[in-house]
Amino acid sequence: MAGADSGTVSYEELKLLLANNPNLFLVDVRNKDEWDNGHIPRAIHIQLDTVEAAFSMNPEDFRAKYGVEKPPLDSPNMVFYCRTGKRSAQGLCKVKHMGYVNVRNYPGSYTEWSEREGRGSS
Repeated sequence: MAGADSGTVSYEELKLLLANNPNLFLVDVRNKDEWDNGHIPRAIHIQLDTVEAAFSMNPEDFRAKYGVEKPPLDSPNMVFYCRTGKRSAQGLCKVKHMGYVNVRNYPGSYTEWSEREGRGSS
């Protein structure tokens, strides 16, 4: 079962987080073309090849670039996704090596989300 202990989040858990947690930090690591074709609401687009640079930024630069506050290392709800869960797992590993502790992967990613919610639910 998905959950905080397993390092993953299910579709149902993500729906609850989106509905009930204003502090959810949802990261889409897909490329810009994929993002432009649709993404999960409230997601922040940080392409996989820029994850380390993004999370190394000082808070002011991060806010200026992404329009949101940079999450602290102990942020309670960080979720990464991509198209099928592979790139997001790579992004998750990168930020964990940087000291982030409560990071989870949405393995169903945008493929599952768009099937359940309808394509282009940005």
